[in-house]
Formats: sequence, structure tokens, C-alpha cells
Amino acid sequence: MKIETKTARFTNPLYLESGRILEPYEIIYETYGTLNEDKSNVIVICHALAGSHHAAGRYADEAKPGWWDKFIGDGKAIDTTKYFVICTNNIGSCFGSTNPMSPNYPSNEPYRFKFPVLTISDIVKAQRNLFDSLGIHHVRAVIGGSMGGMQALCYAIEHPRFADIVIPMATTAYTRPWAIAFNKIAMEAVRHDPAFNNGHYDKDDLLANGLPGLAIGRMAGLIGYLSPTLFNKKFSRNYAHTDGLYELFGRFEVERYLEYNSYSFPKIFDPLSYLYICKTMNIFDAGRNKDKLEDSFSKIKCKLHLISFSDDMLFFPEEMEEIYDIMCKIGKEEQVTYKMIESESGHDSFLVEVHKFENYVKDILEEKI
Repeated sequence: MKIETKTARFTNPLYLESGRILEPYEIIYETYGTLNEDKSNVIVICHALAGSHHAAGRYADEAKPGWWDKFIGDGKAIDTTKYFVICTNNIGSCFGSTNPMSPNYPSNEPYRFKFPVLTISDIVKAQRNLFDSLGIHHVRAVIGGSMGGMQALCYAIEHPRFADIVIPMATTAYTRPWAIAFNKIAMEAVRHDPAFNNGHYDKDDLLANGLPGLAIGRMAGLIGYLSPTLFNKKFSRNYAHTDGLYELFGRFEVERYLEYNSYSFPKIFDPLSYLYICKTMNIFDAGRNKDKLEDSFSKIKCKLHLISFSDDMLFFPEEMEEIYDIMCKIGKEEQVTYKMIESESGHDSFLVEVHKFENYVKDILEEKI
């Protein structure tokens, strides 16, 4: 599989939904496969909160491959012998695109809290600027899960002629209080950690020592991303064999799992980016804060294929069903399909249970569905 990683810099202002301007800005992106002559084989992949542009393949020094490597590659569901796949790192994220720790031009000082709050629409608008600069004005498909699914919906509504097919997975038309509550725990834990220093932390210190507040916030996220069934199956009431049952801080295996996966997170993810991305997800509303979603969904021109997961405890299946029902209500039943995958990994099923939906996506891309 041919993989290329590039960075694009834009000096034209990006006018944001908030009324602010981001100027200049950079987007790092990764491509897989080969672009055909008429540029008709492009698939755009949108990443979730903690994802990046590195969706597939493995770097030479990398322990794990890209976050959707099970799904993208030669001969896989998104077959890179057929398709030219692009995944960008969202602006606001900390993996190479402009974010709160980027220099606030013309100063060399980072933005920190001077960085603007972004919406999903802003992120997608920046991506469209990138694609336009590459001469790509129409694509075969846009696919994404969770926050990536929000972006996919945004493409369908606000850029209705950009894609033939849009496949949002494990997402919602608007973020409900349940998901906002999980994000609130994370945001508060970060804000009140002394090491955060009101956003004036030194990046090198965090890389060395981590940020306990972000780790605690990540624990809340992990609980929302998984499911009670998975916790029961994976951990039961097993106790860490190195810990005593009557030690105050002795740990059940589930506690050890949360510690292991959370305390390493601040060493790879920036806390300010985390705060800003949580805010972006919280304010997402495909209805643009109107009384009815029908007005937004009436703009859709593409084929919209909705995929939910049965045990998703962050964006419940009924949230995807609502989108399907509205599309049918407004007379667009021939443009929409809905499938719920019987899953066992909670919200993260779209990442780890690819085998349960890969053939379905293949059929969608081949217009068998």
C-alpha cells in the first residue's frame, strides 16, 4: 500500500462560525493508494476525538498500525488498490494540524486559550479548502465514526454535492446531555489539575510527567466508550494478583485497566486540544440549533448509509434511528439506509469489530446496497 504524509499551509483566512478568523493554519494529512486520472476514486476518512491523520499502515518504528488499519488497505473493505484514501488531522487536534499550542502568528507564542472554539462545520470547511487545493472537488465517499461521523453528516448537509456516498458510524445528529456529562468530567479534571497551570503548562513537562487530570478525564471517556457487557466479560470481579484484597489501594483488574490506559494518554495527547475538542463535540448540532432537524436533512443529495452499534453507550442506536426516521418522514427514504450492528465492544465497536460490518461497507461502495 502506497502511503504518503504531507502538510499543507493556508494563508487565506478561515472564517469560523463563531465570527473569529483562523489565519494562517496548517493541515497534516495522509493518503493511501493512487489517485486515478479523473480523480473519481477518492474516499475521505474522518477521525474521532483522539484520532489522527494516521488511519492505516505502520511506520517503521511504530508498535501499532494506524487506528483503522483493519478497515483500510490493499484488499480490505476500503481497498487501496481501488481507492485513493485521504485522512486529515482535524484543526484543533494535536497531531500536526494547527491547534491551541501552535504559534499565534505573528508571535511565536502559542495560542493557548486565545485559540478559537471550533465547530464541526469549521473543521469540515478547512478540509474542503485542502481538497480544493489538491484539485479534488468531488469524492466517492466520506466515512467516519463518532466525531468522524459528525463530520460525515456535516458533509452530507452542508456540502451536499461533494460525495456520492456518506457513511456515518456510531454518531448522533446532536450531542445529548449524557455525552456532554462525560465530557464535563474530563474538562473539569483537566482544568483543576495544578500541573495544567491554567493552560500555561510546559509541553516538555507534560511529556515527562503526564497530567493526572487528563488521565482521570480519559477514564471517564473509556467508561463511555465501552459497555457494561464488555467490562463484565473482560474483567469480571478479578483482582490484580500483585495486590492485596485488604490493601486500601489494591486494585480490581478493571481498575488496573483504567490506570494503564489512562495515565499513558497525557504523554501523547495535549490537554488544551482535549478541552477544545470536547467543546466542539458538545456544541455539535446538525440542526444548526433550529427547532427541527428536517430543515437540515432536506438538503442532503447523497446516499446516506447510517451504521449504529447495539451496545454503544455514548451515542445510542436510537440516535441514529432518529436520523433514518426523519429522512423517511421528509420523503428521502430512497437516499438512506440504516443498519445496527450487534456489537460487544460498546462505542469503540466501530474501531475494533470491523469484521462485523466490513462486507456491508464493501457492498455499499460497490452500489449493491
